Amino acid sequence: MRVEKLSISLTPESVALIETYRRVHAMKSRSQVIEHALRRLREDDLEAAYREAAVEVDPDLAPDWDRVTGDGLAHETW
Repeated sequence: MRVEKLSISLTPESVALIETYRRVHAMKSRSQVIEHALRRLREDDLEAAYREAAVEVDPDLAPDWDRVTGDGLAHETW
């Protein structure tokens, strides 16, 4: 996989959160934590787009869409 190195500035609290999450979830690096967080952001945006599309298509379908649009996207614990 091709990667690009970045330099970012974070508060000490954010760095501590990343490090704690890395240890608790047995991730190898801080970069993996950031990748995981970015993946979750993309999933959240996609889920919101599905909800918005459901209401645009037919507002009466929104409750039905809520049941199916999250399939595979919900933050489930396995």
